[in-house]
Amino acid sequence: MAELIAVEDPSDPRLRDYTNLRDVQLRTKTEAERGIYLAEGEKVIRRALEANHQARSFLLAPRWLESLADVLAESPAPVYVLAEKDIERLTGFHVHRGAMAAINRPEPLSVEQVLAGASRVLVAEDLVDHTNIGAVMRNVAALGFDGVLLSPRCADPLYRRSIKVAMGAVFTLPWARIDDWYGLPSLLADHGFTSYAMTLADDSIAIDAVEPAKKVAVIVGSEGPGLSEHWQREADYRVKIPMAAGIDSLNVAASTAIACWWFRPNQS
Repeated sequence: MAELIAVEDPSDPRLRDYTNLRDVQLRTKTEAERGIYLAEGEKVIRRALEANHQARSFLLAPRWLESLADVLAESPAPVYVLAEKDIERLTGFHVHRGAMAAINRPEPLSVEQVLAGASRVLVAEDLVDHTNIGAVMRNVAALGFDGVLLSPRCADPLYRRSIKVAMGAVFTLPWARIDDWYGLPSLLADHGFTSYAMTLADDSIAIDAVEPAKKVAVIVGSEGPGLSEHWQREADYRVKIPMAAGIDSLNVAASTAIACWWFRPNQS
């Protein structure tokens, strides 16, 4: 049973994991160094623990003690109880309904672990926006893909904004960061994947003009420049979503949803 600890001072050092959450660069660095991520809201907290992630502590407004009683009863982590207005002072923003948890980060998966047994993966190059990473993760999970591979510069899927947008999909969808980014095309080929680069290159073809292969890797590029020349050159196919006149592209999350739908597994 978790220990309930009433806290009156937001500057209490025991709450340091929750301090000043507005600064994205600071938070992602601090969370990685401490080996934690932050789950915000009852649903996200529940999904994190259902995925067998372990809580280091909880930070709750009093009104959440009853609805989360079953979760707290099964966790040994301390529960810091603080007035909702003080939680906002502590974190620096409006916490979704006054419920947060600091969760120990799970051991990262390797690229080989994600690819093992997979038939559909999404590869993301330099997606730096946490909202986009969360939306992409949710799309990929919803449309039956088996995993996600991220370039070294991609945003953190376990940053609280990513988690919130993904509705917890990041906890169950296998994903890994790629150390050898330029060697990945060969690795995908070695695992039997056919790669499809999403690009506006002159020789790209309409996505609905290609027949999905048995094993598919969809590659998407960064929010601004798009996919690098390396990936456009190394992919087996260069594909695009046909657009109405005057519009050349969609947001990366929207285009990912369309691509994952087209390449979804077990099409009838």
